[in-house]
Amino acid sequence: MSSFIPEYMDTLLLLLIGNSVVANVVLKGTKGNGSGWMVITTGWALGVFLGVVVAGHYSGAHLNPAVTVGLAIAGSFKWQWVWPYILAQMLGAMTGALLTWMVYKDHFNQTPDRVVKLGVFATIPAIRNGLCNLLSEIVATFVLVFVIFYLSSGEIKSPDAHTPIGLGSVGAIPVGFLVWAIGLALGGTTGYAINPARDLGPRIFHALAPIKDKGSSDWGYAWIPVFGPLIGGSLAAGLYLILK
Repeated sequence: MSSFIPEYMDTLLLLLIGNSVVANVVLKGTKGNGSGWMVITTGWALGVFLGVVVAGHYSGAHLNPAVTVGLAIAGSFKWQWVWPYILAQMLGAMTGALLTWMVYKDHFNQTPDRVVKLGVFATIPAIRNGLCNLLSEIVATFVLVFVIFYLSSGEIKSPDAHTPIGLGSVGAIPVGFLVWAIGLALGGTTGYAINPARDLGPRIFHALAPIKDKGSSDWGYAWIPVFGPLIGGSLAAGLYLILK
């Protein structure tokens, strides 16, 4: 539990900030309405920064099943902790989505566009092309996980050698800049999920929540932001092992 709760909290913070910055930009009547992609990518990068600051010392602040699996493949994280971490990440993501909806509930009610409402929580491709969308998520997540290994020099341990540090070992600021760069450069095609929990958790919340006139949760697309990041993270770990 000493790692489960921090991993839950860091993912909660990531999704609260990330979903909320999207809500502020796209929902009707908000102060930030129409402020654009730069605001969204900056918000997501700062959400990662906050998550790493809060939980890096305790859980490693993975915030992302693709990172957790990638670290396990590279031998930097114990496989027995993978599923507890993913569960914490999923629950944190759903809670972050819930809080975003509570904060912006009036603006959801005033927004008639169902796709816009879904887009607060889940990624939606700019052009729907399954193969290209999958490739976008694979490439973007590959960059995320591969660079993380070199930022941390592959040393994913705390001083006592027992607590997995993960992203926390590289410091919060470089990771935030990494996610910002990915969003600005590679996020224009799919909205750069680069994180199965980031998309699937809020998408589940969207499906279950009593959001006014919410429309479809687009489950036909939902597998891409899950499997794309997992593939990309695994490939990054495999290449790191080859080059190590």
